[in-house]
Amino acid sequence: MAIDLQKRLEHVASPLRGLSPIRAGFSSLIGLSTLVAMLSVPSVVYADCDAGEQRLFFCNTVNNKVIQLCDAGATINYSFGRPNAPPELALRVPRHLASTWQWQGVGRWMSYSVVVPNGDTRYQVFFSVDRLSEEHAIEAGVDVEVGGKHLVRVECRDDGTLFQQLEGVDLPADD
Repeated sequence: MAIDLQKRLEHVASPLRGLSPIRAGFSSLIGLSTLVAMLSVPSVVYADCDAGEQRLFFCNTVNNKVIQLCDAGATINYSFGRPNAPPELALRVPRHLASTWQWQGVGRWMSYSVVVPNGDTRYQVFFSVDRLSEEHAIEAGVDVEVGGKHLVRVECRDDGTLFQQLEGVDLPADD
């Protein structure tokens, strides 16, 4: 970061050589504001749910992918893939085919999930919090089942990007 910042500062300062002090001061002010704007923009930009959709879940995964779940009213939309790239998988499932598990108020873990089916494959986006531990450990991600057998769990990274609104989502109950 320090090398990159130094190059950015040199890039902003180099056009100022040979200008009068007033013009150089004004130009450096513009250059400085441009630099501040460049540094304040995150280095990774994520796609949001489409206009009119409600984001239900979002996170970065431990293997540098993005999981996103959106409620579009008539459909539930699931996407998975690298940031700043088209999704590796994007599903739009009719609402009546998706399902949810809602915590029943019993047990150590408060758990919520939404299941998005795709043929004999099920993508279960989940969020759970340990309500009894001091740390209130969180588990979140997606479990993938194929033909009724668990294939893989992709876990969210603990980097502050986790967003979830799975509690109370209006979908049929998952069995």
